[in-house]
Amino acid sequence: MYAGGEFYAGGLDPSRTPVDVTRPFGSVIAIRSRLEIFMRMIDFTLNGVPTQLTIDETRPLLWVLRDDLGLTGTKFGCGMSLCGSCTVVVDKTAVRSCATTIGDVAGKSVTTIEGLASGDRLHPVQDAFVKHAALQCGYCTPGMIMSAYALLMANPRITQPEVLRELESHACRCGAHVRIAKAVDTAAAELRGGVR
Repeated sequence: MYAGGEFYAGGLDPSRTPVDVTRPFGSVIAIRSRLEIFMRMIDFTLNGVPTQLTIDETRPLLWVLRDDLGLTGTKFGCGMSLCGSCTVVVDKTAVRSCATTIGDVAGKSVTTIEGLASGDRLHPVQDAFVKHAALQCGYCTPGMIMSAYALLMANPRITQPEVLRELESHACRCGAHVRIAKAVDTAAAELRGGVR
C-alpha cells in the first residue's frame, strides 16, 4: 500500500517497517530478500505423480493448486476452514487446503478432485454423486466428494448417521444434503469390495 512515499508490504499496518518506494531498486531487493527466506524445495505426490516445486512454503495449498498448478477443481469458499469447498485428501485424510500450507504437505500424498477418476472412468464416489444428482450449483461438490472419499477409504461400512455427522461441516447452500447422503451410501455399497 503506497502511503506518502512509504509502501507497507502487509497492507495498511503502519506498525510494520515501511519500504521506501522512492528508491525502487532498494525496495525490490528488500522484498525479494524477505521472500527468499520462505522459499524451499517441496517434494510431494500430487494425484499419483511425484511433484517438486521451489516455492514459498507458507503459501496456502489451495492457491498453489489453483494458481501455480492449474487444478481449479478445488474451490475457494470462506478462506477460514469452515465451509469445506477447498477440501483435498492428504495421506488419506480430508484437509481444508485454505488452512494447509504447501510446506505442510512436503513428503506427503495429495489427492484433488482431478485425481479421483481413472481416465474417462469416474471414481465410485463421483459416479454416485452423478447418479443421485447430489449437486445443484456444484460449487461445494468437489469438497463434498473429497471428504466422502476420505471417509469411505477409512470405513467403507460407514452408516448414514455417521456420514451426515462427518459432512455437516460442509456448506451446501443449495440444500442437496439428502441426495449427497444417498450418493455416499451408494458409493459405500460399491466400495465394500475394496477402495480403488
